[in-house]
Amino acid sequence: MKKLLNTLYITSPDAYLALDGETILIKKEEEVSTRLPLHNLENIVCFGYQGVSPGLMAACAEHNIGLCFLSPRGYFLARVNGKIRGNVLLRKTQYRISEDEIRSVEIATSFLMGKIFNCRKVLDRAVRDHSLLVDVDKLSDTSQALKECLNSVHGSKTINELMGFEGSAAKLYFGVFDQLILQQKDAFQFVERSRRPPLDNTNALLSFLYTLLVHEVTSALETVGLDPYVGFLHQDRPGRPSLALDLMEELRPVFADRLALSMINRKQVSSEGFIQKESGGILMDEETRKKVLSTWQERKQETITHPFLGEKIMFGLVPYVQALLLARYLRGDLDAYPPFFWN
Repeated sequence: MKKLLNTLYITSPDAYLALDGETILIKKEEEVSTRLPLHNLENIVCFGYQGVSPGLMAACAEHNIGLCFLSPRGYFLARVNGKIRGNVLLRKTQYRISEDEIRSVEIATSFLMGKIFNCRKVLDRAVRDHSLLVDVDKLSDTSQALKECLNSVHGSKTINELMGFEGSAAKLYFGVFDQLILQQKDAFQFVERSRRPPLDNTNALLSFLYTLLVHEVTSALETVGLDPYVGFLHQDRPGRPSLALDLMEELRPVFADRLALSMINRKQVSSEGFIQKESGGILMDEETRKKVLSTWQERKQETITHPFLGEKIMFGLVPYVQALLLARYLRGDLDAYPPFFWN
């Protein structure tokens, strides 16, 4: 099992990273502002364009430390990878199954069953905990409709069928998402999911959290020896981590959606931290990004009981456990891939 170490987030656009022995130097205007030991880190995520020294890139590759570059707006730019590690036989098995639609449908079905189950759980929790503040009938009816989607997904025969049911389930879920926003409703009103660019504050927050999650899942898949760019549900495209997008489907409601709702309802974010650009897109300012990243890291430290393993683990280890279970299934150690069903 991989130890949950620290992720270093560089949010200042004018920061440059370099290496001094086994120490990371964070420089601003040629002056060293921070020194950190390299061996304490698991991932480095940079929001900016100043860059990283070749020496630090090489050290990250050598020590298997993830190095990811995002734009100041939070859009994915690139990941730096070293030598390919992991079991070549496992990857060859992954590639063969990805070309077999019948086998791919089996795995993709599990991903979507986990996603829809967890979406239902988010709605059901809202009914249970906030029955006086939400439209109970509306949320309950949507939960029942998602249950019917679960049955349809289970009987699907093709990837196209699965993608159709996934789209229907997402439309149902996001159709009542505004009901889950209990505070700051004017500032965080949610009408529909918008992505590139996000057109309101809630969508901007969701998109940012999804970017963080795909990075975590990509890192987890690489750790267990799988290729994050060859998926079973999402089609292969140059530069798109299709398997990471597959695996994160079941984790979105639990990792990202709940955190976004929690931060809005607890007033940990406010409308002042969001900026509308001339294009109509919404961005978070640097202070809000820092707050979201801090809360994200805190949430990863919480302890849960994994539904399949029955063991207590830190929440941040869930992507690594699911990647490991997927690898075990592909190797033939498990009869089926067990998705993460949030309890």
